[in-house]
Amino acid sequence: MKKICVVGLGYIGLPTAVMFANHGYQVLGVDVSERAINLLSKGQVHIEEPGLQDYLNKALVQGTFTVSTTPEEADLFIVAVPSPITAEKTADMKYIESATASIVPFLKKGDVVVLESTVPPRTVMDVMMPILEQANLEFGTELFISHSPERVIPGKVFDELVNNSRVIGGINRESAERTKEFYLSFVKGEFHITDVTTAEMVKVIENTFRDVNIAFANEIAKISENLGVNAWEAISLANHHPRVNIHYPGPGVGGHCIAVDPWFLVEKQSELAKIIHLSRLTNDGMPSFTVDKTLEILKSNDINNARVAVFGLTFKANIDDVRESPSMEIVKQLSREDVDLVSFDPHVKENTVPSQTQSFEEAITRADSLVILTDHAYFKNLNPFNLVPLMSNPIVLDTKNVINREEWELAGFKVYKLGDGKGNPIG
Repeated sequence: MKKICVVGLGYIGLPTAVMFANHGYQVLGVDVSERAINLLSKGQVHIEEPGLQDYLNKALVQGTFTVSTTPEEADLFIVAVPSPITAEKTADMKYIESATASIVPFLKKGDVVVLESTVPPRTVMDVMMPILEQANLEFGTELFISHSPERVIPGKVFDELVNNSRVIGGINRESAERTKEFYLSFVKGEFHITDVTTAEMVKVIENTFRDVNIAFANEIAKISENLGVNAWEAISLANHHPRVNIHYPGPGVGGHCIAVDPWFLVEKQSELAKIIHLSRLTNDGMPSFTVDKTLEILKSNDINNARVAVFGLTFKANIDDVRESPSMEIVKQLSREDVDLVSFDPHVKENTVPSQTQSFEEAITRADSLVILTDHAYFKNLNPFNLVPLMSNPIVLDTKNVINREEWELAGFKVYKLGDGKGNPIG
């Protein structure tokens, strides 16, 4: 049985590792987090993803998955560590560098090294390969190197690991083909073979397209408020055009991809990436826009020293991932204002901000304003008639079009929606 070593057991690395472990490979999962390793060694997952616990349980019962803080010899090495941006909006390569260096002592002739992390184009060529040279193996004939970026969405990772098409870029054709052989064990989607730098570019521009689209939607939302138009309705109707597919607005863009990857292109080609840069600035400005809107609503309703309940801390619905979440920035900014702030998220089980409570009742009780930042199913199922008696002032700002305006107004709420100028007296 061939062995795979996966370095990085986060939201991508761990599902990928247990998927391989359930499809004919012996897998070693490696992470620098002792907490993650301790939990996994006890059969407990440290991240939320539907199906993950079941896949882990099966692999452990089969004896095909083990964990460690250090790599071992293997036939395939997968690097799936973070590639965040710095405060200066440039790529931080330290995790890629350290993960690559950690596998060098264990490389042997015939091994395959695959980078799954989303990175700036030329990372494999300019960052990884100089480190891998220390293994004294000839690239493309003795050591095979590829980039095969993940293309999954949190909440549907296992379905998309199997069914999505897969881009594999190798330093040569043989590297790509050897990489494909491993992924064929579970991927049913179409494979697309290319060179390594093109593969890096593909993943970055996929997420940049979505970022630019969302920035456009956010501009439409602001314009709609001023014109007395419901942006959600307008966008929905526009999308009935056979060649139009506009995304929807929101309080910002988060996650490990869309909020990060466009900066890689700005960093590489700042003089050319004008639209990309402006879109990033537009989306990064939405938390401040949301905070200003919240404060304006309170002012227009003559509420001072308000108790504000923020609902939703994750960057998307029905997951526990707060990476780059605009909600976190909104909470940070609101905490500087003259408000009594409390935040709640049913999916985030450990307190991530000082204002967070694990109690829904504590969050809503005596609140003067409810601000919905994430479209969790939990929030969509709230009964507004049950909330009104608990609040000091039944006011809601819905930034994700979660609630039904008519129902909540019937219950006694004053309803404000981001991008809905028709029902927004301050728009």
